[in-house]
Amino acid sequence: MAHASVIGSGPNGLAAAIILGQAGVDVEVFEAEAQPGGAARTLPLTLPGFLHDFGSAVHPMAAGSPFFSTLPLESHGLRWIHSAAPLAHPLDDGTAVTLEHNLADADAALSQDGKAWRRIVEPFAENWPAFAEEILGPVPHLPRHPFLLTQFGLYALMPANLFCRLQFKSPRTRALFAGLAAHSFLSLDRPLSTAVGLVLGAAAHAVGWPVPEGGAQAITDALSSYLEELGGKILLSRRITSLDDLPAGLTLCDIAPHQLLALAADRLTASYRRSLSRFRPGPGAFKVDYALSEPIPWRARECLRAITVHVGGTLEEIAESEWAMAHGQHAKRPFVLVAQPSLFDATRAPAGKHVAWAYCHVPNGTIFGPGVDMKERIENQIERFAPGFRDCVLGRHVSTPEALEARDANLIGGDISGGAMSVRQVFFRPGIRQYATSLRNLYLCSSSTPPGGGVHGMCGYHAARLALRRARL
Repeated sequence: MAHASVIGSGPNGLAAAIILGQAGVDVEVFEAEAQPGGAARTLPLTLPGFLHDFGSAVHPMAAGSPFFSTLPLESHGLRWIHSAAPLAHPLDDGTAVTLEHNLADADAALSQDGKAWRRIVEPFAENWPAFAEEILGPVPHLPRHPFLLTQFGLYALMPANLFCRLQFKSPRTRALFAGLAAHSFLSLDRPLSTAVGLVLGAAAHAVGWPVPEGGAQAITDALSSYLEELGGKILLSRRITSLDDLPAGLTLCDIAPHQLLALAADRLTASYRRSLSRFRPGPGAFKVDYALSEPIPWRARECLRAITVHVGGTLEEIAESEWAMAHGQHAKRPFVLVAQPSLFDATRAPAGKHVAWAYCHVPNGTIFGPGVDMKERIENQIERFAPGFRDCVLGRHVSTPEALEARDANLIGGDISGGAMSVRQVFFRPGIRQYATSLRNLYLCSSSTPPGGGVHGMCGYHAARLALRRARL
């Protein structure tokens, strides 16, 4: 049987290993840390009994992944938990605008913009399998659903602030979409910032924004269990520092481009080394995990219906926050993404207690160096919409961009997106070779390849399929 090695046990590394295992390849996964999962891990970061997601927490793209949906992950322990509404966005008037699961309910909730929202999002939500196949495919590729992709492209290339002003009348709807678009880590005056907002909005109606029972680790554990069923092995605490450390055969790397340079620079062509060295990491994240005595005391009770809460106020405020981040500054009032999974998953905290996960966007720590301690600014923003929040805090764990990279070497300078989402790096990620390298048996399968960041496994899926085709396996 052919042999393959996979470096890294994040969702993409495990997806690649599963594709290889399904093809009958003898595959080993080498993981530097003592726990598999990369950024999809759940750890006891604060107090005993409180389980926190180190990286990813809410998983619309995992629930809607074209590849994961083909795997028997439920029989390997994965159970999705949905909140009453996928998303809530509190405002200073004491209310919150919510994004509802059902399109008809969203139409009603968004009032004067309901029909516009439905007109824009419904084609993608109602045709999610086809849409997901297109947006999570290699870039570029021959579309199987060209009309759907063209519809998306007409909106997706717009800056989000322009899109909001053209499509929506209400400041409430504009604020809601600004929060969706800010997941792109782009300034909202940049092209493509609308794309991520549309994808996440459509996913809310098509597959929801669920969390796995027990935390993100449940996704990793289910993928690992299925891989082992196929005969694959995961070797923990095995940091690979050179390709000479690996057996002969195919090698797929769920690592960042600069790590690949360190592993194999002497074997790669000069032009490919230049391509890797030009790849730019994206902005960083500054994250705080909380152990809480009670649920976050949101002024708007609608926030208790959602696992995910976007804290940032109006479109203009969110745009200002993301502009600062994109220009190497630390926002005074950052846009904060909050997850409160224990409202719906009692396994995450001791009885009657809760966990919360919050982060904001900051300049990349490798490019700009150590930045500002954003803990106070994050908590000020939460307190703005949930007075008394700090009184609920039993313990907290702060993760600076540098700390995130220390726990997962792929998160360069705190970049959780696998690279900047510039136009060039959307289409050439990390270069024109994408998954292939200048070595025929060496491939890159991390989120630095198409389709990019997110827990969906599609980077590993595409890389492994290419490797199998070229190896004629």
